[in-house]
Amino acid sequence: MQLFSFCHSSTSYRVRIALELKGLQVEYRPVNLRAGEQRSAEYLELNPGGAVPLLISDDGQALSQSLAIIDFLDARYPGVQLLPADPVQRARVLEISNLIGCDIHPLNNVRVLGYLTKRLEISDNAHQEWYKHWVDLGLAAVEVLLNLHGDGPYCFGDQPTAADCCLIPQITNALRFGGDVEKYPRCMSIYQHCIENPAFQRAAPANQPDFVP
Repeated sequence: MQLFSFCHSSTSYRVRIALELKGLQVEYRPVNLRAGEQRSAEYLELNPGGAVPLLISDDGQALSQSLAIIDFLDARYPGVQLLPADPVQRARVLEISNLIGCDIHPLNNVRVLGYLTKRLEISDNAHQEWYKHWVDLGLAAVEVLLNLHGDGPYCFGDQPTAADCCLIPQITNALRFGGDVEKYPRCMSIYQHCIENPAFQRAAPANQPDFVP
């Protein structure tokens, strides 16, 4: 398999965690978002969405969108199950995963932030306010849901799920941009536990071949 990824991309980070948890080997194909490589004709032919991650499966299927990729990996490679079989637990995992993937991340990804600064010419202060507002709004909801329905050192029990694959990259990026995440103790407890897991460590941005500060 091949994984087209960017070290700091939280969506790529999710898939890297899933691959590491399942013990799957991939050929790492860096796509430099800062240099605009995701908009090259060659890459758009593979992924019309012009984003990362992109997984090329062993049988040549090109799969984009992190949660779709994680679902594929869970179905194709049994073992560590990131999406529980129980319908309620599966829904709880997807509830957290989609809250992060749909309500927080899209408002703060490279394309949106680039549009705000380059096209709308918002100030640096307004840029930071925008970022922190949506992260705070989303993580506040995640914190409540985890306190209501979560348990154990991970989001849901003693084993990581897709929810952890989504939460840790979001916390990592929030910390990188100076977000006040300490006010979410349940989220931070999970984060601290996960970053001690070797699979999460191997997937971290700093440990990727294309890492840049």
